[in-house]
Amino acid sequence: MSEIVLLSDSSCDLPSSCLDQYHIEIIPYYVSFDYEHYYKEIIELSISDFYQRLRAEKIFPKTSLPSINDYYEHFKPHIEAGKSVICVTLSSHFSGSYNAAVNARELILENYPNAQIEIINSLNATGGQGVLVLEIGRMIQNGLDFETILNVIPKLKETARIFFFVETLDYLEHGGRIGKASALLGTMLNVKPLIYLQDGLLFPNGKVRGTKKALAKILEISKEYVGDEADKYQYLIAHADNIEYATVAKAGLEAELGVSTLADFCFIGTTIGVYTGPDVVGVCLIRKYETLL
Repeated sequence: MSEIVLLSDSSCDLPSSCLDQYHIEIIPYYVSFDYEHYYKEIIELSISDFYQRLRAEKIFPKTSLPSINDYYEHFKPHIEAGKSVICVTLSSHFSGSYNAAVNARELILENYPNAQIEIINSLNATGGQGVLVLEIGRMIQNGLDFETILNVIPKLKETARIFFFVETLDYLEHGGRIGKASALLGTMLNVKPLIYLQDGLLFPNGKVRGTKKALAKILEISKEYVGDEADKYQYLIAHADNIEYATVAKAGLEAELGVSTLADFCFIGTTIGVYTGPDVVGVCLIRKYETLL
């Protein structure tokens, strides 16, 4: 077992197969439908049940970030065991999760001044954060030392992207997370807004009519981004309770680029799902760490 422990808040939305393979420990967000009763994501409320309620009740749930104590309780056993800790959080532009983790680290350092705890502001979300976590997991598993990993992470962050479409901008607008994508407001019936996430912010990428055209467009955008270096990237398909079109996107991306995507999908969880709503499909990608050493 590695002397480096990898943690992430639950907004990385990685499938359990990846969490198991790279021994990634998840610190859950909380979600509420009535703004009074909060449930731990995944642990107390499954992602499927979340979307079932979202579709049936037509409501705008609220999320709450992991507390300082949540982070502290996850960090402490590893530090007491003499491990080094790397913890990745949702973009600080979207949440206070990063600050909570930093504050928890400071509390740990009061009692364990020699503890190695690095908090990584992913400047990303859902599968974009997820692929960053996976690359860190691969570095740990392949035996890279703590300092080398920390030197590579900033370079990795710069390459991580999500290209996706949403069914409606209502959730992003209601949640106050729409940012520069507000340029896409006022779309007509069956027009799908295209959005990408870079440096922790959402940007508009146009709009097309119909889901099939939206799928084709995000594949085209992904292909343009990687250029003739497609084999130097890792790919993950994300969806918000839309496995049918996620499967189409996976097959299309692999055919278009001649690459393999991760076998399991990123099922967009409650942390991000409250802002995107159901039926989102996106391509998440990042440079392979070996190309940045």
